[in-house]
Amino acid sequence: MVTGGGSGLGAAICRAFAAEGARVAVTDLRPEAAEQVAAEIRAAGGRAQGWGLDVADRASVERTADEIAGVWAPVDVWVNNAGISRVIPFQECTDELWDQILRINLKGAFIGCQVALRQMLPQRRGVILNMSSQSGKVGNSQYAAYCASKFGIIGLTQSLAMEFARDGIRVNALCPGVVFTALWDEEHIRDYGRKRGMPPEAVRPYLEEKNPMGRLCLPEDVARTAVFLASDDAAYITGQAINISGGSVMH
Repeated sequence: MVTGGGSGLGAAICRAFAAEGARVAVTDLRPEAAEQVAAEIRAAGGRAQGWGLDVADRASVERTADEIAGVWAPVDVWVNNAGISRVIPFQECTDELWDQILRINLKGAFIGCQVALRQMLPQRRGVILNMSSQSGKVGNSQYAAYCASKFGIIGLTQSLAMEFARDGIRVNALCPGVVFTALWDEEHIRDYGRKRGMPPEAVRPYLEEKNPMGRLCLPEDVARTAVFLASDDAAYITGQAINISGGSVMH
């Protein structure tokens, strides 16, 4: 089960799990995007189905999770990936924008975890992966709401890992660096350029130069890490916030 699976990181995670033989429930606020990714997976020989889902609406999450369990089985791996962000000066951040980012990113993960646990606890097994960020480890200017939500996800992850470890459920967080998904290409690159006083076309080379490995994070980098953390190879890993940042963050 992957939220925000209709594009970007979520779609890459869906494809990676399908390539390993998993049945993938692709969920997204846009049902047509979810089903498009699911159709691509099926065309490649995998097993997937798309569902519409609003992560900030508990009824929507519960209904979709029940449908998935009815079609296949209780969810074994739940990836809380859906999220939004904005680069905006703190004094320009409105109550509405703050609430929207926290509602989707942090409350969405909270609801997802509760619904996932409802299915996993009776089985006494399961893996929950929460999408944090390198901005959940290190604060960044003009990113206050996003940073607050991603720091919060790490705290949520650690708390649940402690509470449910003896129930056979592992909970970890993924902390990618900058990934140039469609969201960056369409919105962030302009806002980030304004923040740094540079034209949009200079943003990507600037970010690549800053990274110790000289490149940005790829969706596939995150997807491979997700598959590893869900596998038996990671059976003794829980409560961790794994950096996927090319060395730009090391704690």
